[in-house]
Amino acid sequence: MNKILFISALLISFLSGCQKNYEFTWKEGDILFQDGDCGDFCEAIRKVTNGYDGRDFSHNGLLILENGDWYVIEAISQGVSKTPLFEFLDRHTDEAGQPRVVVGRVIDEYKYLIPTAINVASTLIGKPYDSAFDLNNDAYYCSELIHMSFQKANLGTPIFEIQPMTFKDPDTGETFGIWEKYFQDLGMEIPEGELGLNPGGMSLDPAIRIVHEF
Repeated sequence: MNKILFISALLISFLSGCQKNYEFTWKEGDILFQDGDCGDFCEAIRKVTNGYDGRDFSHNGLLILENGDWYVIEAISQGVSKTPLFEFLDRHTDEAGQPRVVVGRVIDEYKYLIPTAINVASTLIGKPYDSAFDLNNDAYYCSELIHMSFQKANLGTPIFEIQPMTFKDPDTGETFGIWEKYFQDLGMEIPEGELGLNPGGMSLDPAIRIVHEF
């Protein structure tokens, strides 16, 4: 009997070790900042933005709880989507298998906006991705989705700071080649200096405090 119990304990220990430990006290409205791999685009984004604790972020999403399960509402190339949390976390991991994610929360002053902001974001699922990075159209990029959701919840007043966008290499002052081709393919002018947001800047916004790093 003792031998059976010992083997059972070893088996449980082994199986437990195989499970990724993403235990954390999640809360609805958490904003997940992700350092993703998207080639030259991500490198260009990283080079012109600073993130929390010097980290590089190229994406972010808004956490919701639905029927007991966690999801991230995010704007990706397919449009505004609802992604299972663990799928989001497993998308980009470091050498140790940990998610390349930092978790932020809006400060106490704005917590009351979270339920309405989530409702707004949920109504936007299925909207197209904002390839033009235009705050005035009916499409959304990742940071814009979160910004607009809280702005609408706050009766039109933004809680996140909007900054002029740049698509230029700070080392050369020239527009990144990847962005030149991107906007050329869209048939539009590069929106240099137009107002917008990015994940790195949002992670440093006074309206947010970082509560967890994986």
